[in-house]
Amino acid sequence: MPMVRATFGEFTGVRAAPRFLDPLPSTAVRVHTRLMTTPGEQWVAAIAARDSAGLESLLTHDIDFRGLTPRKAWEGTTPPEVNDIVLGTWFDGGVTIDDVEEVTTDAVGDTHRVGYRFRTTTADGPHLIEQQAYYRCDGDAISYLRVVCSGYRPVAS
Repeated sequence: MPMVRATFGEFTGVRAAPRFLDPLPSTAVRVHTRLMTTPGEQWVAAIAARDSAGLESLLTHDIDFRGLTPRKAWEGTTPPEVNDIVLGTWFDGGVTIDDVEEVTTDAVGDTHRVGYRFRTTTADGPHLIEQQAYYRCDGDAISYLRVVCSGYRPVAS
């Protein structure tokens, strides 16, 4: 399985093309020692690594995507549209993902769930953000994806 390097020399699996970063960039995200093996966990790893190609490779070409943030509802039907929403808007260049604090998985019948919490830094200071993603797969690729977001919640430094 291809790997993406996280801090402390740990590795997290991602379905994208192999990328080994040497030396580790100062913007690397701390990911706890856990292999991310499900499509949902790989989704989290791709966001944390800001891996556009990896994120898009997890999705079918006709993805059924909807997202809900505190102020807006989002829709996308192609991997590039979803990538533009997630990495181009939700986690754009003004957001640093400092840590993946939690990743949980479960299933509701034929629908999988991955919950994740990031510790981030924005121009306004440190924040936590949590998202719950519900998804279905066609083979190994995500074909249906719903994401609900807590919004950026300020925390003490």
